[in-house]
Amino acid sequence: MNFRVHQDSPAEAVEEAFFRIQREQMADVPILNPALSVAAVDFQRWQGHWLGIVVTPWCMSLLLLPGGNENWVTTGENKRRFVKFPAGDFAFLGSTEAELGEYQSCPLFSPMGKFSSQSEATMTARASLIALLTAPQQSPKTPAEEKAAGEPSLSRRRFLALR
Repeated sequence: MNFRVHQDSPAEAVEEAFFRIQREQMADVPILNPALSVAAVDFQRWQGHWLGIVVTPWCMSLLLLPGGNENWVTTGENKRRFVKFPAGDFAFLGSTEAELGEYQSCPLFSPMGKFSSQSEATMTARASLIALLTAPQQSPKTPAEEKAAGEPSLSRRRFLALR
């Protein structure tokens, strides 16, 4: 893996990488939403690393990039690891791009046909990030929910339904 520490926000490098991917690999793919463009949304420090969302005409994904050598878990290309957030555990896949080095992604939406504008996609990305970093409110459990207490805290589908 090409390990690169990002001292400053990687947002510009994320956009460069995904614009290149669009140009070189996605140009003729029919699922592209012409109303959307590549955008790095709300990259912020999280547990010493960088967390944000990339919006593209073909997908929306959470991205984790190394912000330091400490606590970064290398997964390997296309290898999965689960990351614990206040909203639950989410599966991230390891990847590498020239502009970014090693990073990990968790897809939220693909394809992007349900979004009618860049603004709508960006607002959804921001709301998703807020939901990810917010613990779900606890409500009184029914007996059926008590039985399911050993299951993962929040599936990706349920997380996206919360928005």
